[in-house]
Amino acid sequence: MEVDYVIVGAGSAGCVLANRLSAAADRRTLVVEAGGTDRSLWISMPIGYGRLFHDPRVNWCYRTAPDSGLAERRGYWPRGRVLGGSSSINALVSIRGRAADYEDWAAATEDAGWGPEAMARAFRALDDNDRGADAWRGVGGPLPAHSIDADAHPLTHRFLRACREVGIPPNRDFNGETQEGAGCYQINTRGGRRVSAAAAFLRPAMRRPNLKVMTETRAVALTFEGQRCTGVLLEQGGHRHQVRARRDVILAAGAIESPKLLQLSGIGDAALLARLDIPLRVANANVGTNLQDHFGLNYYYRARVPTLNQELSPPLRRFWHGLRYLLARRGPLSMSVNQGGAFVRTSPARSLPNMQLYLQLITTLEARNLSRPLLAPDPYPAFALGLSNVRPESRGKIAIESTDPSVPPRIEANTYAAAADLEEMLEAVKFLRTLAATQAMAPVVDSEILPGPTVTGDAALIDDIRERTGTVFHPSCTCAMGADPATSVLDADLRVWGTEGLRVVDASSFPNIVSGNLNLPVMMLATCAADRILADRS
Repeated sequence: MEVDYVIVGAGSAGCVLANRLSAAADRRTLVVEAGGTDRSLWISMPIGYGRLFHDPRVNWCYRTAPDSGLAERRGYWPRGRVLGGSSSINALVSIRGRAADYEDWAAATEDAGWGPEAMARAFRALDDNDRGADAWRGVGGPLPAHSIDADAHPLTHRFLRACREVGIPPNRDFNGETQEGAGCYQINTRGGRRVSAAAAFLRPAMRRPNLKVMTETRAVALTFEGQRCTGVLLEQGGHRHQVRARRDVILAAGAIESPKLLQLSGIGDAALLARLDIPLRVANANVGTNLQDHFGLNYYYRARVPTLNQELSPPLRRFWHGLRYLLARRGPLSMSVNQGGAFVRTSPARSLPNMQLYLQLITTLEARNLSRPLLAPDPYPAFALGLSNVRPESRGKIAIESTDPSVPPRIEANTYAAAADLEEMLEAVKFLRTLAATQAMAPVVDSEILPGPTVTGDAALIDDIRERTGTVFHPSCTCAMGADPATSVLDADLRVWGTEGLRVVDASSFPNIVSGNLNLPVMMLATCAADRILADRS
């Protein structure tokens, strides 16, 4: 088979690319996805992601190496392995990042096309804001932004009053003029159903005759003629065959699989490839390094008032809400587990918000299996105040340990490797307790469950941070764009340094992580990337 573009991965970036590139009717595009179909009630139902959290049918279910920053624990990293990628199994929160994030992108690439103004245009082109258009927001785009304020649980509004009490300003729109403040999250749903990248971009494009999608198909290696990437070696149903690309091979497999495929194909650290007897094609020690991720933890509270535990724990209530969802697409099953949140500065000395907060009205502390069953929560009223850092300084890496494409790479998260990350997390957990003690929240707090009131003092709090911190599922930056091949993997047009006809377009391409959830920024990146690819006549 020969096509113009081969896209490896049908996640958030791959679906956008497939839609945009196949709009050129004279060019043929092939999308290759290792996972299968996204036709599942648990995918379309917003809160159903809890059932998919450990499901290998739709999830890569990665494990990190033991992490010294987390008391030698191995982290669990779910990533989407299905049409739509992680946008099919995430918590749906729609955040675009702040201007300063993209100022850093423009500086790293020496290209204003990755700056805040260009990225804002991409965002507005994607946006279908149910509150209408303004200077910052768009309407009519393929990606809905649904406001949940009117349906939010009463505790959400109490949480927002508590934020005001401690000086956090109200913010009706985290994707508007400023990100700082507290408010209800918007989510990517329409009519009570998840709108993943597959639903918004890929499936509409699959009606075009010049687009082909192959599922249950693994990319095992890139093929080359000299330094030009000519195609991909694929494995499907136990058989291998090659597909050729006349124009570009575009890796959109994510921050773990994209650097892995480069390394398997001889592009990466020379010493690493030599240890595995992989012929060196391009020596670039940056491949797989610069791994950045948001990480954080929850403080759990037993409540004196009902939470969603009481709505979704008793069997009769679960049945009622299931029926309500099936008939009307309303109720808690139609919403994200995260209803309210905030972007905050944990000390007055910080010039920008350094933490993202989440109010979670479902807890599963007594769950005894691995499926994280959000539809079977704790039998008592409880909620969690969660947080994660927005611009961590710690850096990890991805490195293959085998030439077998089916073997996951080694993931070294290096959580809290930077002392500044631990310092701000200590500030942040103290801030959570201040929030829980406000006049707005104190009347509904019965007791702190975790870490518990006996955990006090910096040393004990730090021990708890190391014991309970986890990823919030935003790995990125492992094939970073830049202006210099000595410090990056890609140029500003997302082309792999030292090659021709090979690009990487996904979260791994970020020069630096952005502030907040990554699903929307990945789609913004892919929108801009498609424009560059289509404009390239070489």
